Amino acid sequence: MRSTTLLLTAAAVTLTATAAVAAAPATTAQSPAATTGAATTSTVRAVPPEKPASRTAAAGGRLRLGACAPGQLCLWPKEDFRGTRQAHELSTVDVESCVPVPAGTTAASLANRTGRPVTTYQSAECAETGEFETYPGGGTWVPQSPYQVRAFKVWES
Repeated sequence: MRSTTLLLTAAAVTLTATAAVAAAPATTAQSPAATTGAATTSTVRAVPPEKPASRTAAAGGRLRLGACAPGQLCLWPKEDFRGTRQAHELSTVDVESCVPVPAGTTAASLANRTGRPVTTYQSAECAETGEFETYPGGGTWVPQSPYQVRAFKVWES
């Protein structure tokens, strides 16, 4: 029998998972191995991402999420949802089309409440040669993007 421990971390802070991650015990599952007939045991333990002191101090030990209404993709020019927010709605965005942020601006944090997956791009042309990341649409807040966001695509569910 082989035991494997997996530590899961997330770059995005997902509102719906925050409470569950903090209270979730380790889970053990057994499944038979397809080729050898031996059982495999895996333990999965969710580990919340670390929050630097600068993020938690302003909100009394908690990360303060940026205001973003249901149905919107919200982008902020600074980390931790600071600066003037840009809000995009499905009624003003072509689904599966590259939407660049306004010229001369970038986003460093975001919230996806569109109900659809959204991919953010380092490239203003949505080129996959630069960095890109897809975030689920059920309520995902990203206080610090791993790159400056210059464009995005909203996908069909």
